[in-house]
Amino acid sequence: MTGRQAFEIWSANTIWAGWVRPVPFVAFDSDNIKDYALTNFTIPGINYINNLQTDTAIILDLCGSDSVKEGLALSKLGWRPIPLYNGTNEQQGAMALVDNHNIETALIWGASELKPISIPNNAPPVFLLDSNRTNRYKMNVSVFDNSWDLYRQDIPSAELFLKQGIIKILIRGDRVQKDLIRIFYKFQREGIKIYFTNGFEKAKEVSLRKPPRKYR
Repeated sequence: MTGRQAFEIWSANTIWAGWVRPVPFVAFDSDNIKDYALTNFTIPGINYINNLQTDTAIILDLCGSDSVKEGLALSKLGWRPIPLYNGTNEQQGAMALVDNHNIETALIWGASELKPISIPNNAPPVFLLDSNRTNRYKMNVSVFDNSWDLYRQDIPSAELFLKQGIIKILIRGDRVQKDLIRIFYKFQREGIKIYFTNGFEKAKEVSLRKPPRKYR
């Protein structure tokens, strides 16, 4: 399967198609697959939610390809997975701060898993993120800084969510990262409730504090 074919599967039949990031699909090289042949691409069980909630969008902020795998698990419950990965690959001979090759391979594998799953066009979205995206520890000139942040324009507006009947956003991760606080603090003020879970405990509503000006 080519990167373009995989992109078409991930973005097909959904009102959220415009937010699928093309970057990892464009960067995909079939030679990468052999480098990750031993990667455990299996769909996990979900402990924090057991049925579709049409009023809830989910943010999976997990390490590397884990969000692809968990996104597929949620697709079986009725959510539409939307990849938001926006990191680029390092140049030859350089070392990258964020490893995107594993994510690219997972998206190709995941496209085959996603294709036969029947998901309604208006299904609520589950957005896929790499929690390593904000790694910024550049040591020397040979290190390629391919870290990235999520910005408000990278996801649908609070107005659009509300128009689609989505009044809750559930963040699943180890913590709520700074770029997410910057976005969802404003969503809270626009009437959307924010929930958080570490994946093991039941999701709880959180009140995000106003971020410092340098993060807004």
